[in-house]
Amino acid sequence: MFLRGIKSIIMSFVMCCSSFVIAQQMADASLVAKLSNPYHKLDKGPRVFIDETHHNFHTKDGRFKPFSELLTQDGYQVKSMLNFEDLGATDILVISNAIHSKNVGNWRQPILSAFSVEDIKAIKKWVNNGGRLLIIADHMPFSGAANALAQSFGFEFCDGFAQLSQPRRQPDVFSEENKRLLSSPLTDGTFGTALKSVTTFTGSSFQIPPEATGVLKFLKGDECLQPEIAWQFDEETKVKDLEGSYQGAIMNFGKGKLAVFGEAAQFTAQVVTNNNGTFRFGFNSEHAPHNIDFLRNIMLWLSAKDTK
Repeated sequence: MFLRGIKSIIMSFVMCCSSFVIAQQMADASLVAKLSNPYHKLDKGPRVFIDETHHNFHTKDGRFKPFSELLTQDGYQVKSMLNFEDLGATDILVISNAIHSKNVGNWRQPILSAFSVEDIKAIKKWVNNGGRLLIIADHMPFSGAANALAQSFGFEFCDGFAQLSQPRRQPDVFSEENKRLLSSPLTDGTFGTALKSVTTFTGSSFQIPPEATGVLKFLKGDECLQPEIAWQFDEETKVKDLEGSYQGAIMNFGKGKLAVFGEAAQFTAQVVTNNNGTFRFGFNSEHAPHNIDFLRNIMLWLSAKDTK
């Protein structure tokens, strides 16, 4: 099982072109979303702030530019968050791949929290009072960096590399057919388009509190590999079975809403060039035909005035 997992995760690096190749990973400028049925009038929709205060790997005009452009096409008012005080009571805050300054370029244990105690208290209070929060924390080190914030809401990350159990390595498809895509307001057509599958690209995993609704679920045999240094695996690497863990979930919290996801590329469009060629991964990938609709559904749910 261990050797299968190691071969699988290494193949993921080659085929899916992980964020390990920081210098070569970039937003896919060839893809500009053109939506024929935007949910809001241009620049009249809810405000969405993308956090840029925690050394985030994904920013509005950086690796999350396709994310920002898609939401803008859907009518949202997308802004960078440079000061927490800019947030309105019911705005949407997106925190993607935050990391502590000491782990920037240093993806080895210990992975420190990207958020101070004061940060966590302020964010939790804001959500409780009506704020809408989307936490995205990719594979190690980002899952470890986000764990203290996630724990404050009852979630618990495995700081590692999550992968589905499958005979040959491809992007991870969570589907109705393989019982990993669960029925929820994000998938059953309650908000946006009904979906039968969602694709992710080497992320993390987490446990959810009882009051949360799971969306992307791991099954027995799926694994979280936990190396001491990101992308360096050996016989001593810890391997955790992911039965009962998730890569996506939503939850009402006080007057607000919270969505937690353990993989970032699914929500943007990126390209990586290495010795094997140029690869697209994210909602520009041929393997992810439903990811744009999935993101739009998430934003509809987060921005809805009720808390259902």
